[in-house]
Amino acid sequence: MHEAAYLLAAFALLSQLLALVRDRLLAASFGAGHTLDLYYAAFRIPDFLFATVASLLSLYALLPVLSRLEREHPGLVISFMRQALLWFFVTMALVSGVIFIFAPAFVALAAPGLFASDGAHLVFLTRILLLQPILIGCSNILSNLTQLRNRFVLYSVSPLLYNLGIIFGIIFLYPRMGVVGLAWGVVVGAFLHMMVQVPFFTAEKASANLPWRQSLRYLREVLALSVPRTLSLGANQISLFVLTAFASLLSVGSISVFMFAWNLQAVPLTIIGVSYSVAAFPTLSRLFAGGSTREFVSHVETALRHVMFWAIPATVLTIVLRAQLVRVILGSGEFDWSATRLVAAALALLVVSLLAQSATLLIARAYYAAGNTRKPFYFALVDVAVSVGGAIVFASLFHESPFFRYFLESLLRVSDLSGTTVLTLALGLALGSIAEGWIAMWAFSKDFQLLGGGGLWRLSFQSFAASVIGGGCAYLVLSLTGLYVNINTAVGVFVQGFAGGVVGLGVTVLVLWLLKTPELYEVLGAFARKFRDAEPVALEPSDIS
Repeated sequence: MHEAAYLLAAFALLSQLLALVRDRLLAASFGAGHTLDLYYAAFRIPDFLFATVASLLSLYALLPVLSRLEREHPGLVISFMRQALLWFFVTMALVSGVIFIFAPAFVALAAPGLFASDGAHLVFLTRILLLQPILIGCSNILSNLTQLRNRFVLYSVSPLLYNLGIIFGIIFLYPRMGVVGLAWGVVVGAFLHMMVQVPFFTAEKASANLPWRQSLRYLREVLALSVPRTLSLGANQISLFVLTAFASLLSVGSISVFMFAWNLQAVPLTIIGVSYSVAAFPTLSRLFAGGSTREFVSHVETALRHVMFWAIPATVLTIVLRAQLVRVILGSGEFDWSATRLVAAALALLVVSLLAQSATLLIARAYYAAGNTRKPFYFALVDVAVSVGGAIVFASLFHESPFFRYFLESLLRVSDLSGTTVLTLALGLALGSIAEGWIAMWAFSKDFQLLGGGGLWRLSFQSFAASVIGGGCAYLVLSLTGLYVNINTAVGVFVQGFAGGVVGLGVTVLVLWLLKTPELYEVLGAFARKFRDAEPVALEPSDIS
């Protein structure tokens, strides 16, 4: 599992690095202002459409059916996929058509503040971006064949091309077309995401045609597997939908600040939480299907230990190095120091929930492997309720209680900035993720007696202690280098952050070694094996969105 997780993390890191280049170009070109508010707000409806409709034929649901069809009737795989594509296009055309026609009403709900000031642009951008879920959804279906044929490298190239398309829109289309060029760049990226897999799909020939009645039976089986997971994805999108709507009513740039922080916290979440949960899923499914419940729980505990091993240090070091990270990644051009500090503060709040988000991803896939697809949906509903409710409560306290506002702004060192209300949205979202993580852990431990051992409590203490000591040393290095390095330059900020990060990580590893933490030796052993035993798995678009 560890080797597979690290291979996934490597591919995820490549994709996330290119996504960070994309965000840097956006930040440098537009700053945290009106243009980027429009751009990010225009994604909300298409992303919700992808999560709720386009992901119905996801890899997790379609691949098991295709694998069985490959064993029983290998000549019918391509025929069934063609019919699935047809059903997908018909469904997406109908749903997208309705949204296209009534876009003004939907956009007014998604971003009421922006709709009131610049509704025409926002509606136009949203209508263009409706092509994105269609193209990536189609790519998602085609990817099942590349997975079935073990073409994992080909599949992993798709998200890279998607971000390259967006970068093309920023550099070449925006100067000629304005903000509309940004939207068309997204469409170009989605088209490339799909087209890289089309030649491989068209090269396969169907030896026979699958009867439509039999095809519908397979599709019903796919939907039975995918609907609960799609509901969970949709529930998580609701939180972003509502909080973006709130942000549109705040000061200009609030949506941009919130989304930049969200994208940055998604990097460690994808590398740690998503990689481990996806890598564990095949083995969990096999163990539960074989009746090996004890080994199933042991595998979950092992994955949780290693998620905790990575997530706690990542959380502490991100909080300590937040300003340096944001400035190095985004700080150029129109992205000023005030925007840097606001995004860094929001990032610190969001990353507090990194462990909870990662644990939730793993527990959800454990339930999927066990055939219980309802529980993760209930967990997601808890997240929505607490995130939205928490954001409302915190925003009210922020404006009505000077003590709460002073405490939050002083804690994050942004008391002298305007537009800090957006931090309450990040705080609400983090609280929702933590609540979902605790509920998921509690439910799983109740259903499978998870917390009876496995070293989770021992590791939580060791990892937290090592991370706090490492974080303290990193902060000390930041303070010392600030005396000798010009931190008003990009090079100076990079040197300061790099030195603090290296020392902080080194001290954390040293403390874990002195504590004889078993997970450290398991990690070293996984790298020593050079990934020879890694199980071939890959991430799908909904994993990294």
